[in-house]
Amino acid sequence: MPVLLRAPATAHRPELVLRPWCDTDIAELIEVYRDPELRRWVRSPVDDVNDARRWVTRSRQGWAAGSRFSFAVLEPRPAADRLVATVVLKEVLPGREQAEVGYWTAAWARGLGVAPRAVEAVTRWAFARFAATGLARLELLHQVDNLASCRVAEKTGYLFQEVLPARAPFPRDGHRHARAAPHRAQA
Repeated sequence: MPVLLRAPATAHRPELVLRPWCDTDIAELIEVYRDPELRRWVRSPVDDVNDARRWVTRSRQGWAAGSRFSFAVLEPRPAADRLVATVVLKEVLPGREQAEVGYWTAAWARGLGVAPRAVEAVTRWAFARFAATGLARLELLHQVDNLASCRVAEKTGYLFQEVLPARAPFPRDGHRHARAAPHRAQA
């Protein structure tokens, strides 16, 4: 059964639905990647239908392997849901204490609180789903000049940890933020 997450509505925005990527997302994925601001921050841009198919295939493979969980973030609308973001939980391995959260937001959804709500939904799911296999910490990485990502990290309780040296394909140093799993009550 596919995982379906929800981020609650706010006073001004509808709830968000997070689900695994599917073929029906390809056209919107290509449209999102036309944004030069998004392309500035991503490793592998999506330029055409073939790239988008590879994106969706990679997403399915990650889910099947149980190590990378990529969610399409949708804003429900009467005619058709609209793609507003993605959040990915990566490097999830049994016995490994940390994994990484990454995301992007479509140009038309920036500044509307989409990223913090979607990251929070995936963070809660990750700790609930993988704590028993050892997951105790999630990391969020971004380039130092990506101030919006810094704000998302802060809003979602990912505390600044350190500056990381630049590493290809990213030309600038980065920030590592982290969030620990909530404490469990002792029985």
